[in-house]
Parts: sequence; C-alpha cells; structure tokens
Amino acid sequence: MSALEQVAVDDEYRHHPKFASPCATLTLGATVLKWYEVAPADAPVPLVVRALARRCLRDATKRGALRLGGDFGFVVLHRCGEDFYFLLVTSWQNDNELWETVYAKDGADAFFKPWIVQGTHRPTFCVWELGAVCHERRAWIEYLRSPRDAAARRAYLASTYEGEV
Repeated sequence: MSALEQVAVDDEYRHHPKFASPCATLTLGATVLKWYEVAPADAPVPLVVRALARRCLRDATKRGALRLGGDFGFVVLHRCGEDFYFLLVTSWQNDNELWETVYAKDGADAFFKPWIVQGTHRPTFCVWELGAVCHERRAWIEYLRSPRDAAARRAYLASTYEGEV
C-alpha cells in the first residue's frame, strides 16, 4: 500500500477549533516569557490551573530543575479535553533556535509534572499550539531583523496572538 492510500487520521476523529489567548508575561530568572492559553472558546483554562502552572514554573526555576537561558521565550498552557493540560515552556537560544521543556497535568494530579517521553521520535506541537508558535516565529524574526535595542525588545514582548487556532 502506498503512502497516498494509507489513512493517517482516525476515521472517528473530528477536528474542532480552539482559541489562543495571550495573558500576562512571566519572568523566570533572566528570561521573560510571553504566556498563551489554548482551549475551547466555551471552556477556557480555569484561573486556578493558570496559577498552578505559574507556580510550577517558579518553583522549578528556584530548585534549578528549569534552566531556560536566553532572554525571551513563551509558554503555551493547553487545555486538552476536560482536565488534561500541557504546559509547554520555550525559550529562544543560540540566536534562532527554539528550545522546549514540557510539563503535563492530568485531572488526578495535584501538580504539573515533567512530561517524559521515551525514544528519539517524539511529539512536539499539535495543530492548536502551532497557532501561537507560528506567530512567535514571525515575531522573533522581526526582532532579529531589528536593531535589537530596548524599543525592539518592547515591541517583541507586545506582539502576541489572539484568535482561533
């Protein structure tokens, strides 16, 4: 069977839009992170989950378990279903590379935990998360092409995405 004859998407899967919303930035050490939340429009991320996610990252930074490096980055807190969340923490490294640390929280979990995936081929971003990632890629390129002065840094931090993903 050729690749064109194979079905890569489950017949039962139905794709529904979600909404990406920017929130207040978070500073961890020397790194300033933009904050995005991705969720269905009628079921946004609860404030208590956002607070728990921010606390997780602050605590991990204080313990030395999260070392971002770089000056800028962004977070995507993604509501996946009723009570499962991914917390994707990214930072710009080596001028033009996006590095990532992933946490997850399942409904039964009291806290976000590091998301450990075995093997060399592993997940990165889903189609909903890519809405924020695509915006951030464009914003970072604009910053790289700028004088990279204080005004350019402010412009990068002010550039966020909000909308359907």
